[in-house]
Amino acid sequence: MNTNKLMALLPDMAAFVAVVETGSFTKAAHKLGITPSGVSRQVSRMETALSVVLIERTTRRQTTTLVGISVYEQCRNMLDSAKEAVLASEQEAKEVQGRLRVAAPKALAKQVLEPLLLEFTDLYPEVSLHMQVTDQRLDPAYHDVDIIFHVGAEPYEHLVSKQIGRVRSVLCASPAYLAKRGVPSTPEMLYEHDCLALGFFDGDNCWVFSQEERKIKVVVGGRYFNNHSEMRLAGVIRGLGIGLFPDFVVTDALSKGDVIEVLQDWRVLSDFQGGIYMQFVSSRFMPNKIRVFLDFIENHFDQSSEC
Repeated sequence: MNTNKLMALLPDMAAFVAVVETGSFTKAAHKLGITPSGVSRQVSRMETALSVVLIERTTRRQTTTLVGISVYEQCRNMLDSAKEAVLASEQEAKEVQGRLRVAAPKALAKQVLEPLLLEFTDLYPEVSLHMQVTDQRLDPAYHDVDIIFHVGAEPYEHLVSKQIGRVRSVLCASPAYLAKRGVPSTPEMLYEHDCLALGFFDGDNCWVFSQEERKIKVVVGGRYFNNHSEMRLAGVIRGLGIGLFPDFVVTDALSKGDVIEVLQDWRVLSDFQGGIYMQFVSSRFMPNKIRVFLDFIENHFDQSSEC
């Protein structure tokens, strides 16, 4: 295939990559800002040019063929190389400018990051900050984001990682509730209490505790379930029961005496605890907008730990 024909296929290759990574023509069209029929035409044109079937289509599903997987990997490499070229040119610019796309879990974004994000926009007015607040796992390698914040025992292995802090899970209740119902001294005593779980998915009311070599699972119950941390905390303060939170959610309430931590001798095992990581795709060239954002956030957390 000559160079002119290859150049004409470059947009079609990008569309094909979007279809494979999003899993549908409709989602790929939304990502690319065109119609699903337009994406379908691009993929069909590419199949005709290569004389192969890349995607098997039925009324219910689509499947990438074996040759399609191989072609996808090469097209993905092509897009990554194009991105490297853009980043190399951006690296030469001294100005901090452009669109910066960041994603973070809801509770962390609201309770911890919000004031920092606003301060960052004041310091760098030429940067357009696009914030995605979501508890869904996003991957900068495949989704339209530059940096993700991740809370967990370990960072995602395939991404560059900067740990900026730690989160632990805290179990607490209001003084009035504990005065009325008693203070639990073991995890098993939670069976006698009202507890506020997320109610978001099956099993999130199963709390796991550890103490040295012991591990205990308790399936808690109550009459108020809420997956919004601030609303759940309001329920705990109101006396509806014992709630489980990331520590940064209840720091202020604990200091004011609105809530009291319980079962402090036990460690609560939760998915949303461990390190706080900023993660991004490895690249030889890092745009200034990403570098200054990483440094800004990292410096803030360093200063906070020193106070």
